[in-house]
Amino acid sequence: MKNRITRAVLATAAASLTLATVTTATAAQAATEPVSRAHIVAHFDMAKGQSPENALLEPNGSVDVTFAGAHQVARVERNGTTHILATLPAPADGGVHTPVLGFALATGLARTPDGTLYALYATGTKDLTGLWRLKPGHKTPERIAALPANSLPNGLAFDRRSNAFYITDSVLGRVWSAPAHGGRATTWSTAPELAPHGFLGANGARVHGDALWVTNLDQGTVVRIPIGNDHRAGRPTIQATGLQGIDDFAFTGRGNEILAALNKPNKIVHITDDGKNTTVLNASDGLQNPTSVAVRGMDVYVPSAAYATATDPNLLHARLVRHGH
Repeated sequence: MKNRITRAVLATAAASLTLATVTTATAAQAATEPVSRAHIVAHFDMAKGQSPENALLEPNGSVDVTFAGAHQVARVERNGTTHILATLPAPADGGVHTPVLGFALATGLARTPDGTLYALYATGTKDLTGLWRLKPGHKTPERIAALPANSLPNGLAFDRRSNAFYITDSVLGRVWSAPAHGGRATTWSTAPELAPHGFLGANGARVHGDALWVTNLDQGTVVRIPIGNDHRAGRPTIQATGLQGIDDFAFTGRGNEILAALNKPNKIVHITDDGKNTTVLNASDGLQNPTSVAVRGMDVYVPSAAYATATDPNLLHARLVRHGH
C-alpha cells in the first residue's frame, strides 16, 4: 500500500467503481524455492481504483481482496473472473484528510468461520474510519467498530480464542482490539516497535502460536507480541530485520516460516525461523508492488497494487514446495 498514488489515479478511482474484466497471463520466470510455478491469474483496472491491498482464501479456492482506491471488497473466482461483493461508502470530502496518504482506502481483510467478511477502512473522518462487516449474502456493509479519524487502520487479524480482532494502526503506531460482534475498539499495544519512522509503522498482522505477529514498514521488521491468558499484550521481540518496505505477510504452515511482501522493493521474501530472508518472487514474475500474501496448503496468492509502478495491478498464484513430498 505504502507508496503514494498519483492524483490522476486517485481521481479516476473515486469516480468509477465498476467491474473490470480480468484475463490470465503467461507463466512467470524467476520463482525460487520454496515457491514455484508462479503465474498471474487476474489483472485489475487501476483507473477504477482496483489496486488489491489484502487477500484471503475462501474454502472453495476463490480469493477475496480489498480494492484500496475503490474501497471495495471483491472476489476472484478460480477461473479468474472477478465480481464486487460490496462497496464502502465514500467520505463526503473524498478522503483528503486521511492521515499521511490523503485518500480514503480499504485495507485489511479477514474472515470468521461462519463466512462473514471484515474489512478495514481509513477515511480521515470519524463517521467512516474503522472496522466494517459484510455478512454472507449481503451487499451492504456495516461499521461495527469506530476508530479515530487520525488513525490509519491497516492490518487485520482474527483471534478465535478471544473472538476479537487485532488491528494495526500505521500512523498512530499501535494495535487496537475490537470484539468480533462489534463494539468499542480499545488500545491493545503501543510498543515502540510499532511506531512509524517518517512514513508508516505497524502494518501486517497475523495471530500465530499464542502471539500476534506484526510487520513495521518503516523499521523493516517482523515483531512478535505474546498474547497472554488474559489476552493482554506481552513484551514484543524482533523476529526479523532489514526488510525495507515490508507490507503484509503469511505463515507457510512450517513453524515460524514466513512469506512477506516488500512493497516498494517489488519482492516476496521467504523468512526462516532464524530471521534470515531470501527473495523468492520479483518483478520478472509479474509483481507490481505486492501488498500481502495468502497461503493455504500449497497455494500461494499475492496481490500486487501497482501503487508505484502504476502499470498492472494483479493477482499472482504460485505453489509452495514441500520438501520430502
